[in-house]
Amino acid sequence: MDYISNTLSNLVHQTAFLNVTFGNVIMIAVACFFLWLAIRHDFEPLLLVPIAFGMLLVNIYPDIIATAEKSASGTEGLLHFFFRLDEWAILPSLIFMGVGAMTDFGPLIANPVSFLLGAAAQFGIYMAYFGAMALGFSDKAAAAVSIIGGADGPTSIFLAGKLQQTAILGPIAVAAYSYMSLVPVIQPPVMRLLTTKKERQIKMAQLRPVSKLERILFPIIVSIVVCSILPSTAPLVGMLMLGNLFRESGVVRQLQETASNAMMYIVVILLGTSVGATTSAEAFLNATTLKIVFLGLVAFIFGTAAGVLLGKLMCHLTHGRVNPLIGSAGVSAVPMAARVSQKEGAREDPTNFLLMHAMGPNVAGVIGTAVAAGTFMAIFGV
Repeated sequence: MDYISNTLSNLVHQTAFLNVTFGNVIMIAVACFFLWLAIRHDFEPLLLVPIAFGMLLVNIYPDIIATAEKSASGTEGLLHFFFRLDEWAILPSLIFMGVGAMTDFGPLIANPVSFLLGAAAQFGIYMAYFGAMALGFSDKAAAAVSIIGGADGPTSIFLAGKLQQTAILGPIAVAAYSYMSLVPVIQPPVMRLLTTKKERQIKMAQLRPVSKLERILFPIIVSIVVCSILPSTAPLVGMLMLGNLFRESGVVRQLQETASNAMMYIVVILLGTSVGATTSAEAFLNATTLKIVFLGLVAFIFGTAAGVLLGKLMCHLTHGRVNPLIGSAGVSAVPMAARVSQKEGAREDPTNFLLMHAMGPNVAGVIGTAVAAGTFMAIFGV
């Protein structure tokens, strides 16, 4: 009889019901909310579904991402192995390769002025940096937090790891990916506030055709120039351009298809679930995390606003040939931000087609955010 009672007692005490805290319940509710957004409203499900499910799992079974020292079983949890790939910058670099392999850089090549819009959208990063310093973060932690303003999850993870800010890597990554997913919610109010109906209705001239030679030379030249000036950006910019060279060269179709499909989806699963699993109640529900989430939102809004305002200036200087809405696509969320520019333009005029014009600043934003990360690494001697 004692054996049965002891066995039942052990089973009961091993369940999550006796170990779950109020904080765990809150995080489980947040995970379910993210799943609802992804499944019911189609808010970037490729990102939100694995992130939210990782969040759900870790708040039921914390050992799933525990190190051997902290695990009750003395072994590392499954998702901790995945998270190591984040810390080593392997997954972020592979994500960039996949993005390069699936993205057309033609609009940026056809309209190099788009680089300015991509650069303007990085203003939010530097605003967040000084804001983080004002809120008491160290200089390296402030730099790691500020990259959220570029709406670039892989770069946020990459920089936090390089600056040895692993203690806050989880909240940074979750904030960055959450804001990437919520681009269709956050950006439109800012875009409408800063533009007039007449400006949003502007139709832009068709982009010039881009030759195959230009498409092949572009990733090679950008790699040489950017990586020579900021060598620390090579893991990101180099992989981005390598993926694009796979796409444009036309001689390695199998590599391009693998990088943009099978490999990309595998990496998203590993990265998304491991990032979500960093959001245990103990690690996430604290003042530091709230500051990070707040700073990321402010940075994202300022970055969007800076891109739109430069777009308005370009509209004025070109006598109405540039639609300011494409400036908001200068953040690094590819291709979500470009789609938002297209949607807002079509809202005012259903015949307006801004997607390809917005892809120029969008691609420039990816490069710009990587350059901003490289600049911080150069400043801190990493």
